[in-house]
Amino acid sequence: MSNQPIDRQAGEDSAVPRFTEFPTTGYDEWRAAAEAALKGGSFEKRLITKTHEGIALQPMYRAEDVDGLPHMGSLPGFAPFVRGTQVLGYKHAPWEVSQELANATPESFNQALRADLERGQTAVNMRLDLATLLGEDADAAESGRVGTGGLSISCLDDLTAALTGVDLEQTPIFIQTGASGLPLLAMVLAMLGKQSRSAAKLRGCIGDDPLGALAGSGRLPRSLNGAYEDLAQFTRWAAANAPGLRTVLVRGHPYHDGGGNAIQELAFALATGVEYLRELQARGVTIDQAAPRVLFAFSLGSNLFMEIAKLRSARMLWAKIVAAFGGGEEACKIHVHARTSGWNKTLYDSDVNMLRATTEAFSGVLGGCDSLHIGPKDEIARVPSDFSRRVARNAHTVLREEAGLTRAVDPAGGSWYVENLTDTLARKSWELFREVEKQGGMAKALSAGFPQQQVAAVSDQRARAYAQRRDIFVGTNMYPNPTDDPLTPETIDHVALQQERTRVLKAFRQSTDADARRDALEKLTQATPDRRVTTAVAAAAVGATLNDLWKALTTGEPADPLLEPVAIRRGAEPFETLRRRSEKFAERTGTPPKVFLANMGPIPQHKARADFSRGFLQVGAFEVIGNEGFETTDQAIQAAIASGAGAVVICSTDKTYPELVPDLAKGLKAAKLDTLVLVAGYPADHVEAFKAAGVDDFIHIRANCYELLTKLQNQMGI
Repeated sequence: MSNQPIDRQAGEDSAVPRFTEFPTTGYDEWRAAAEAALKGGSFEKRLITKTHEGIALQPMYRAEDVDGLPHMGSLPGFAPFVRGTQVLGYKHAPWEVSQELANATPESFNQALRADLERGQTAVNMRLDLATLLGEDADAAESGRVGTGGLSISCLDDLTAALTGVDLEQTPIFIQTGASGLPLLAMVLAMLGKQSRSAAKLRGCIGDDPLGALAGSGRLPRSLNGAYEDLAQFTRWAAANAPGLRTVLVRGHPYHDGGGNAIQELAFALATGVEYLRELQARGVTIDQAAPRVLFAFSLGSNLFMEIAKLRSARMLWAKIVAAFGGGEEACKIHVHARTSGWNKTLYDSDVNMLRATTEAFSGVLGGCDSLHIGPKDEIARVPSDFSRRVARNAHTVLREEAGLTRAVDPAGGSWYVENLTDTLARKSWELFREVEKQGGMAKALSAGFPQQQVAAVSDQRARAYAQRRDIFVGTNMYPNPTDDPLTPETIDHVALQQERTRVLKAFRQSTDADARRDALEKLTQATPDRRVTTAVAAAAVGATLNDLWKALTTGEPADPLLEPVAIRRGAEPFETLRRRSEKFAERTGTPPKVFLANMGPIPQHKARADFSRGFLQVGAFEVIGNEGFETTDQAIQAAIASGAGAVVICSTDKTYPELVPDLAKGLKAAKLDTLVLVAGYPADHVEAFKAAGVDDFIHIRANCYELLTKLQNQMGI
């Protein structure tokens, strides 16, 4: 900087510097400098990033990119709530630490819950097993359903055991009930009654999401109409008796976990929420009763800024929707629970899952979620260990206490990038939402397969990007650790678990008055709609089991037809299967499949391609045999055959390949006909000639890694 005094205008505060000696640089000048730095590379291809949402991300954003955006003048706590529903943001109250617990038995669940509540968790987040979600008692459930996915609850004693020592007047509770919300709500209320505690102080969500259940599994254990009837009854009951309790759950998880993009998750969730509002209104629930009872649950993916924008867009669009229904300002405020993604977590190099979850949680907090689950590193394979649960809980604490994210209200607000992306994502999501509306709403769209097809198309697109390693799973399709021990999926002894749960349920039934139970269930079967909640609570209090309540509430309901669900799977599964295939080969034969690197010439000549080939092959758990290079093709051929490797990769430069490759390929095939010969790189002018000489394939940066490694495995008999 110049030694001259800083220029200041007359009358201006002398403490405010004006750097007038520096010229103002315009965008055109910056772009010219950027293009010069690319040395002939395309600005559009090299610097503009196309996301799986079809959004073109610019390399730099400017004030011009937010000019005219309608939400830019809004402030936290005011409509359309893009900057948050609370004036003080997290200064008013931090997000709830709402960690899911997936323990199968009430006793183990309670042990984990009480330990975690003493160590930073602030809410009960109860994941239910498949039998409970389907309204089945443990002793009558189909084999394999008890304990699958979470906690088994069949009776009031189960719920009491799971929540012993937990004060629900002080601690929010979150139960994702599928389509069985009323029976579980009845049990919770019956338990509170026996404890002389007030239902009026209940907070959290005991929420039905029948369309989410339908999207994820392709079936409901009852009719949609019946589910809506019960949803209306206990929503009306909650509005009058438990104002802090939400009863309507809208999950974006099935669409995210199917590989969908942020637009699809947001649009389909909004369409689901609109369908629920319409169905509740049709049954006499007002918009100002219904909207505040809705909880949206979103997944948080790897794209940090996209996920921040997703939560901000959700608040803006939901406010617009509720206002269109005639809701008041308070009703327009969305409540968001977020969880870190399950789709992008991996069995291999599983410690990286902790890093993924932390960045995802960071986006959830900056996006302004109201409650948050940060996935333990091992949750995709088993009930998380004490250690992994502790690390996940502590991530909340680090973000809150050390990173200081609660010290500013909407810290992402005002960023040209974030605000532009929020607007773009909201507009594209609104377009897709309107497409669902044109089809008659979310239920009809699901029946027609529209959301499933949309998600499948993006999932396929993602799969291609990962197969070609344009997108990366660290430690799985890129940068693999050959010595890593993967997470081993937990094997549940379903027979033993179901036997134990059957024993407990039998003892419970024997401890109750069968006549009182029968009379209570008869009253529930005949109850008028406005009496179903209180009558169900009375039945649960005298010993009605989950399935007893379920049957009484669904008597006479026709079954809805099945539909094709969203295909839910983790993105890394194909590569994990590929790697496990080679590992099983090693277990069976005593040696891993081997690939020899025929490195030609001095180290500088072959090293770059040898290193690339090694990393490429280790993705498939091949043992890669390297060397410091050969001077002649005969030396390379002899060493390759002696190694016993089933495949050989020739590593050198495009300049030397015309001289080296034909002799090497012919010599290797002559020495051992079934030897697979590959070339590192893709010398386009010589590909056909090299194939004619015996080259089987090419390893290069644009290759489909998954397909090529699968081909190698097949040809090597793995």
